[in-house]
Amino acid sequence: MGYVEVNGVRLWYEEQGGGRPLVLLHGGFGAVETLAALRQAFAARRRLIGVDLQGHGRTADIDRPLRYESMAEDVAALIVQLGLGPADVLGFSLGGGVALRLAIQRRELLRRLVVVSAPCRRQGWFPEVLAGMPDPDETAGERMRGTPSHQLYQRLAPRPQDWPRLWAKTGELLRREYDWSAEVAALTTPTMLVCADADSVRPAHMVEFFGLLGGGHRDAGWDGRDRPGARLAVLPGLTHYDIVDSPALPAAVLPFLTHPAGPPT
Repeated sequence: MGYVEVNGVRLWYEEQGGGRPLVLLHGGFGAVETLAALRQAFAARRRLIGVDLQGHGRTADIDRPLRYESMAEDVAALIVQLGLGPADVLGFSLGGGVALRLAIQRRELLRRLVVVSAPCRRQGWFPEVLAGMPDPDETAGERMRGTPSHQLYQRLAPRPQDWPRLWAKTGELLRREYDWSAEVAALTTPTMLVCADADSVRPAHMVEFFGLLGGGHRDAGWDGRDRPGARLAVLPGLTHYDIVDSPALPAAVLPFLTHPAGPPT
């Protein structure tokens, strides 16, 4: 565990386990610790690299807006510096957006991609979720003091006083419109999409997302010959807020990371 200097950011990462590298990217206001259940499930099988993204956890913020694209470049630089590529990458929510941009921008560094509870365009969130996204305002962050996310930040952050700033910058990021559909349709990285059946991302959008990756267009045939290279899992009885803690997530993802990708030859 330690820091690497990438793109002006002193990026924190932790490693555990051995084998093929699997990079884990947390959600908004999170840190490596918030993926503890996944780390425990995969540690015996994979070399895990957990990353604290810009302004989160032990990675201090810098004078740069929060953007999926720039955070993806940070992770790309980490993969190169640690000699991990091509690596498998799993991202949840905010980290799912970063992982997706990493596949779009630096596909040569990825072996497989898992996007958990993250859309490929902003309108993939439910309308009420969009309406409730944080205001780009530091006073809103002040109102969130004492929450579990704030308590984690207070414990880990090099500058705990930056909490309102993180809140404002995250709000500004989440309220920006984006649509990566055309870039997703051009992806060649084997990709798995996962969401909860009661997620903050619309399951209908995840089916649309899957379709952009070549899935859901035809019957696979009795021998599976026309099965798409992409995968889609909708996990029952879960929400956006508990999916990363459920044993159903690693159970769904592990076969995709382990077995040959794509239709049988």
